[in-house]
Amino acid sequence: MEFVIDPPIATKIRKMEQRVRWREPAIEQRGIDQTRLVLDDGQDDKAEFSFMVLGDSGSGPHRGHNPQRRIAEQMLEHQEACRFVLHTGDVIYLTGSSAYYPPNFIEPYREFLVGGDNFKRLAYDRMVFNLPFLPIPGNHDYYDMPLLYGMLSQLTLPLRQLFQSSLDLDVSWRGSVQGNAYARAFLDYLKALKPAELEHHLDKHYTAKTETGRCLSYQPGHFTRLPNRYYTFRSGGVDFFALDSNTINAPIPLPDNPAGAKYRRHLEQQRDDVDNQVQEILLTLAKLNPDEPDDAERMDDLQAKLEQLTEVAKDITKQLESNETTETDLHQLDWLQQTLIESWQTDGVRGRVLFFHHPAYVTEATKWHQAQTLAVRYRLRQVLDAVAATVGDRAQGRPIVDLVLNGHAHCLEYLRTLETGHADANTNWIVCGGSGFSLRRQREEGPDVREFFGQSGVDEERLVARSKLFVGRSGQGSHRRRPYSFIRIDVQAGTPPTFVVRPYIAERFHRQWHDYALDPFTI
Repeated sequence: MEFVIDPPIATKIRKMEQRVRWREPAIEQRGIDQTRLVLDDGQDDKAEFSFMVLGDSGSGPHRGHNPQRRIAEQMLEHQEACRFVLHTGDVIYLTGSSAYYPPNFIEPYREFLVGGDNFKRLAYDRMVFNLPFLPIPGNHDYYDMPLLYGMLSQLTLPLRQLFQSSLDLDVSWRGSVQGNAYARAFLDYLKALKPAELEHHLDKHYTAKTETGRCLSYQPGHFTRLPNRYYTFRSGGVDFFALDSNTINAPIPLPDNPAGAKYRRHLEQQRDDVDNQVQEILLTLAKLNPDEPDDAERMDDLQAKLEQLTEVAKDITKQLESNETTETDLHQLDWLQQTLIESWQTDGVRGRVLFFHHPAYVTEATKWHQAQTLAVRYRLRQVLDAVAATVGDRAQGRPIVDLVLNGHAHCLEYLRTLETGHADANTNWIVCGGSGFSLRRQREEGPDVREFFGQSGVDEERLVARSKLFVGRSGQGSHRRRPYSFIRIDVQAGTPPTFVVRPYIAERFHRQWHDYALDPFTI
């Protein structure tokens, strides 16, 4: 049995469209663009501005210490200097449940919320941010629990609370309800409004005007909802594009030939091995004592391994189930292509930043070779190639996007693509997914990302990207280091914009915290 359930792509799309009442007549008649927002923060739209980035943060306390809270406390030192915060997904672990928003989100980030000094009374679906907090959904924000595991979780809750059980894995019996908890927490949940209420709401909050029509006015301290699961906004002449990569990550179908059949058998065996490892970990966790420091450390490691194996199993399942009829979010990809073209054709726009959950390039040990990673890379290349063909000489040799920000891989990493043969060449990629949950190591193969090219898929191996910075788990035993992270990015004036990236670290070592900053780098 699968430990968590990932809803089908078609279900994710349909449910999210229902929640924001996608393109209903009252919205269409007002000429509202449901994929755009304007930051109505009362600030001058200056070319120089700063913002913070974090991701994969949504865990609670780890046996007496809380990495997410430690990172949040560091972020507070930059709150006044930054215009907004981007979150690269996985807001809540393990299954995105509404039950875990209070301990795993509201409490750690209480100073960023209106009324946060009394955070225990804040409802997850009524949050208002003092500083714009702009997330995109991660895979865990869509996950649900199988009925059997959910029932066991609910039935054993009193015992787990009484004994501080090692089996408390931040799950509830319902999970995210196909992303519903995320939608209620962050999206403008129009589904809950009656027709008369809807019209009043639209006339009150969708008052900003851009070249694409009316759109949502995001007002810190007053109204801080997002118009959709994917969206765009502009700051200082830089366009930001937020994507939901959970609906564009379906693996490419396996070939229908003997080689494909052999690989399918290999994947099936691999999945069985993973299932056996999951059961062994659950049995081991039940025997450990969280009051013993050594056991508590081992429990953290085993729970991290459990989440890692869950992701491996999900990727294998997606490969085995993918076929020519597997749905891909073509509407979102078309939207990205068109809005990028419009961005290039708009005077005054000097740069472009994409942020979404699943990375296209990464060297973290568990993600670099996943089928979802390769699928996102393939589909993003298709979009960027089409944009490059349309804008032509207007790009003047620049990359189509200046910076791509991702999560999903539990690390901080900066990569730069080389000559890939596509419009994603010479692009800067930052993975910021080490802000609170389990950290991962860099793969043994090192910092170079290689790819097979050619008609047969095995004709030529080519270097396509290189990792320039990797911050993740390292060391063994008593020398193990856990450097959690977030980044501040200072955007400078000029065309194209220059980004000064400042990494900040909260490292857990020898059961003590050590806060420090890495040297900034410019891209």
